[in-house]
Amino acid sequence: RDHVQAMQERKALHTLLAKRQEDLPPRRMKDSYLEVILPLGSQPEIREKYLNVHNSVRFGRILEDLDSLGVLICYTHTKQEMQPRSPLSIVTALVDKINLCKKIIYPDCDIKFTGNVSWVGRTSMEVKMHMLQLHDGDYSPVLDATFVMVARDPENKRPAFVNPLVPETPEEEEIFKQGELNKLKRIDFSTASLLKMAPTAEERNIVHDIFLNTLDTRQEGEGGGELKTVSFRSRKLPPNSVWMEDAKLKGLQICHPQERNIFNRIFGGFLMRKAFELGWATACSYGGSRPFIVSVDDIMFQRPVEVGSLLLLSGQVCYTEKNYIQVRVHSEVYDADTREHQTTNIFHFTFISENEVPRVVPKTYG
Repeated sequence: RDHVQAMQERKALHTLLAKRQEDLPPRRMKDSYLEVILPLGSQPEIREKYLNVHNSVRFGRILEDLDSLGVLICYTHTKQEMQPRSPLSIVTALVDKINLCKKIIYPDCDIKFTGNVSWVGRTSMEVKMHMLQLHDGDYSPVLDATFVMVARDPENKRPAFVNPLVPETPEEEEIFKQGELNKLKRIDFSTASLLKMAPTAEERNIVHDIFLNTLDTRQEGEGGGELKTVSFRSRKLPPNSVWMEDAKLKGLQICHPQERNIFNRIFGGFLMRKAFELGWATACSYGGSRPFIVSVDDIMFQRPVEVGSLLLLSGQVCYTEKNYIQVRVHSEVYDADTREHQTTNIFHFTFISENEVPRVVPKTYG
């Protein structure tokens, strides 16, 4: 009931939206700069929520915090002096990259998050965030993250304009330019999808080589003699390898109201945490030893997840090299009323395992 009322009240905020971006005051990078302390060292009572069984910090919780912080930074960038409430709905469009430079995050040392808006389009904002942890009186870097947020109207139905960003120093110019390049790269990347374009000659050769390496050429004829006919179906697994189809894990989440955001949809950080945990479990069961997260890449939020949905997650090891395991987690919602499945997100996680892992080998061309 409260949410229905809150959404009704938000409708009234439509009048506060800018008709053009030019009507909004430009902002500087330092205007949206925020520092937030997570007092794991000084307030032990919050430690439990962040603790994993290996006595380090749960990375899934950090993903939730980064998502919340990214939204907060964007609200800071777009805040108008006279408005008590923002007419904008700010939602996470994509996690461009999270790179970690520390293997272990300690559960009993304070963490500091910093971040600001680094690039602005007409209705979207790129946010750069950093996480540091206190050791011997100094904060040392743990990770860097780049998120892309989009602004929408009060009912989260259509795009809304955001304040332009004005770089002040040569260093800021460089950061802003990089944001523009990231945007162009994403556009190129989305047009090069296999669903739209054929693989390149180089890609076709790689795929074909993998296929030839798994063909079973020793087929016995009747009477024990060897026949030289090789069929597409007769495949053999190379030594120290695992078929890709055998490197999967599935999970299910019921989306309860507890996990909703102010727009009565499921909080993006919660989806990231659940996908990460399944990805970690996939890497753990594949490699047989504890995996550590190295990098998170290209999380596309394709559609919102409604409260009450069944969220189906499937983790798949899609590439391995030495100790590295690349896991793709596909997330879809199932609507019990319409019996339809719809993709909501695709996640990419890179893990490093304590020991060298078997090679993962695809069986089908797909």
